[in-house]
Amino acid sequence: MACFFLCVGLIVGALIKRNAPLTNSFINTISKQPAPTPKSIPYEPEYPSDYTLKQKEFLKNLADAALERTKKNITYDPAYFSMDYPMGDVPDNKGVCTDVIIRSYRKFDIDLQKLVHEDMRNNFSIYPKKWGLSKPDTNIDHRRVPNLMKFFSRFGEELVISESGLSYLPGDIVTWNLSSSVTHIGIVSSFITADEKIPLMIHNIGSGPKMDNILFEYEITGHYRYFGKDRNLTNISI
Repeated sequence: MACFFLCVGLIVGALIKRNAPLTNSFINTISKQPAPTPKSIPYEPEYPSDYTLKQKEFLKNLADAALERTKKNITYDPAYFSMDYPMGDVPDNKGVCTDVIIRSYRKFDIDLQKLVHEDMRNNFSIYPKKWGLSKPDTNIDHRRVPNLMKFFSRFGEELVISESGLSYLPGDIVTWNLSSSVTHIGIVSSFITADEKIPLMIHNIGSGPKMDNILFEYEITGHYRYFGKDRNLTNISI
């Protein structure tokens, strides 16, 4: 049975039970492990003409922060954890796909736990109703892919879901439907396949944070770009 079905396991509807861990066999069933990453080269994207140098550097540095996550020894653990608020986190050696995003943004003091909670506290009715909760929960809300999708669509740029890999810039957030409404999330890296067609993604699908060529391996359900509360990055040190 599942606990709050986080990434490779964020929504299983009636099968979800609070605080009950996902079994390894269940994770293995829904986790299609990507093929070995092909040769890659640095990705030098074409940014929108109105982007400032600071915005471009932020996206690149965000992608680099995500890449640093791949050097950590993280055990995939979708269990429900109680944590501090704000800037709360699960144990350093544990995490799921959403934690890759959360921890990457925290390199810039952008706390998605606090930001998502504040919006859910004021606008709870517009967030997905998949877990039977009647009020926000600072321990888990920001670690659920559908909630992050709603948040990014409200406060970031919700971008076109394109079949062209070059439409996805380093630091962009991508969400997928793996199967039967199982959601997943990752961040575009600063590397691209050797043929310069598909940027590699950084994500955790069950074996810790990895950089893989998975952008078009699953059904893409969301494409977002988020600079924090201030799109001009006035108070962000790059």
